Amino acid sequence: MDFTINEGRRNLTVPLLVESAILNDEGKLSSTGSLSVKTGKFTGRSPEDKFIVKDEITANSVDWGKVNHPISEENFEKILDRMTKYIHDNNLEEKLYTFDGFVGADISSRLSIRVITDRAWHSLFATQIFINTSQEELSNFRPDFTLLSINDFASIPELEGTKSETFIIISFKRNLILMGSTSYAGEIKKSMFSVMNFLLPKKGIFPMHCSANMGKDDKSALFFGLSGTGKTTLSADENRRLVGDDEHGWSDKGIFNFEGGCYAKCINLNKDKEPQIWNAIKFGSVMENVVIDPFSREPDFSDGSLTENTRVVYPLNFIPGAVIPSICGHPYVIIFLTADAFGVLPPISKLSKEGAMYHFMSGYTSKLAGTERGITEPKETFSQCFGAPFMPLKAAEYAKLLGEKITRYDSKVYLINTGWSGGPYGIGKRIDLKYTRRMVSAALKGILDDVPYETHEMFNLDYPTSCLDVPASILNPRNTWHDKNQYDFSAKRLAKLFINNFRKFEPISEEIIKAGPYLN
Repeated sequence: MDFTINEGRRNLTVPLLVESAILNDEGKLSSTGSLSVKTGKFTGRSPEDKFIVKDEITANSVDWGKVNHPISEENFEKILDRMTKYIHDNNLEEKLYTFDGFVGADISSRLSIRVITDRAWHSLFATQIFINTSQEELSNFRPDFTLLSINDFASIPELEGTKSETFIIISFKRNLILMGSTSYAGEIKKSMFSVMNFLLPKKGIFPMHCSANMGKDDKSALFFGLSGTGKTTLSADENRRLVGDDEHGWSDKGIFNFEGGCYAKCINLNKDKEPQIWNAIKFGSVMENVVIDPFSREPDFSDGSLTENTRVVYPLNFIPGAVIPSICGHPYVIIFLTADAFGVLPPISKLSKEGAMYHFMSGYTSKLAGTERGITEPKETFSQCFGAPFMPLKAAEYAKLLGEKITRYDSKVYLINTGWSGGPYGIGKRIDLKYTRRMVSAALKGILDDVPYETHEMFNLDYPTSCLDVPASILNPRNTWHDKNQYDFSAKRLAKLFINNFRKFEPISEEIIKAGPYLN
């Protein structure tokens, strides 16, 4: 759908957007040079307020349920009409900011997008997270998909079918996303990701919630993992080149990044542990909900009083050696990351194609006590495809693409536990990051191709009996527990959770089910 746009506020430069945001009192300049903003009552995504319009395009293809909520075409049109009137009545046409760019570094598969917002910093966010146009591309630009975000516009739940005044609605018939009453910029990024996850499988392209990097030998690797598993930390390797930190597609030509920037967590950010992210926080980047000193404007990355989900967005070219355009070959290695707070999974296991499909569909990790209200002990989390909130189709459709790609391109797959060893959280200790890095390195270098393996019978996982510069004693998790009976009890409990969770995917191939945990 076409909207009248103000050419004077279209694709403004970074300095102009920063200046506008400050003049509009949307944020403050920090001592790092980055713009510091607060996102109000929403400091994270609002999944209950996200909808997909149910029409002839989506009715029989979207996996409707707890994640993908339907909204009628009638209610979508009501909101659109009222938003359009709101813009006109409040003379906002000349005040809106427009970003025209792309999602997808592969020209043959990319999506032309238009992001129209009422906040300068949101337009800056779009400029830094998506792929920018050349002047020639901009002069002939027509969007495939448009996102309209009006922060001060609220829906009327009782009349328009939303759950609250906040809404994020995707219409694949209209090629339009409507967003209102939320200032959290992550909704802009993830809405476009959801669009790609719906469109690309029809082209035989596998959309992935993962990071990617490439070695000096040009061999690429993918890192899948939910929040807290170490995906960003492990893919940001000074000895390898970053392709992207979050969203990618896998076509017959190879891997391509959806984005032109990174959106990194920065709670407890440490210069020594994550120097690339630390050094990327400079003029042009945007810090979300990071507490800064009112006088010195120094950020305090340890302060989570606004939220633990503090973030920073910056363009890929802020990372030294980043691959731009962010395209690479088929992955030599795929790594699934899980932070098992129960301490029962091996620190590294090799997966068959079916095992990869099983663990990809499961998307397991665990949340720790204190990370969310009401969580007083470790809590299992299963997020299918390592990104359930952004996957409109059934998990089996994405897993089928994964299996086909693994077979065709002979990718090796490993499950790496970055969580606990020697006992659960509170008793055992987290697996040393240096050992995890060595395991990742061994996988990437092919060192694990020719070592002996043993099978963990309960989890049906093959783990190496040795790994270069990693103590052999930690490779079998049962050996690290003082109380072996307690280990068996905890392992059996987690295996049951896997099995029970996987039942939601039935009917599913017996070969995939047999690749997962089983109990005698």
